[in-house]
Amino acid sequence: MVQLTERPVSRITNLQEKFVYEICAMYDAEQRFWEAQQMMLQCCQNSQLKSLIETHIRETEQQIQNLEQVFNTLGQQPKRITCDAAAGLVSDGQKFMLLAAESQKILTLGLAAAQAKVEQLEIACYRGLIQVAEKIGKQDAVKLLQQNLQQEEQTAKKLEQHMPELLKECK
Repeated sequence: MVQLTERPVSRITNLQEKFVYEICAMYDAEQRFWEAQQMMLQCCQNSQLKSLIETHIRETEQQIQNLEQVFNTLGQQPKRITCDAAAGLVSDGQKFMLLAAESQKILTLGLAAAQAKVEQLEIACYRGLIQVAEKIGKQDAVKLLQQNLQQEEQTAKKLEQHMPELLKECK
C-alpha cells in the first residue's frame, strides 16, 4: 500500500511541483546508491569492478552535490522523499550479496548486474528530469542534471563492456 506521509504539503498539480518532487526522490536515490556502493566495495574482490565502483562512488558524491545545487537554483533546501525504486534495488542487491557470499565469482557478477540495474534507473530518471527542467526553463538545473546523466551513461557503458568477461569467469 502506498503511504503518502512523505508527500509535499499540497498535491502535485503542475510541472514545477512535479520537478521538485522528482528531484527530492532522486536526491534520496543517490544517497541510497552511495551507501550501497560502499557496501559493494567491501564485498568486491575483482580489481576492475572494484576500480569502477571506487570511481563511481566519487562521481555519486559529485552527483549529490549537483542535486543540492539544483535545489539551490529552485530556492529550496535539499530534501529527501523516499524513492521506492531505489530502495527496492538496494534491497535486492543486499539480498543477493547474502545469498551469493560463498561464491566470489557469482557474487562479483551479481554486484556488476546490480550496479547496471541502478545505472539504468538513474539514466531514465535523469533524462526525465532534464526534459521537465527544459520545459520549465531551468537551464542551470539542466546543465547540472546533464553532468549527472553523462556520468551514469559512462558507468553503464563500462559495466556492459565488463559483463562478458565476468560471465566467462563463471563457467
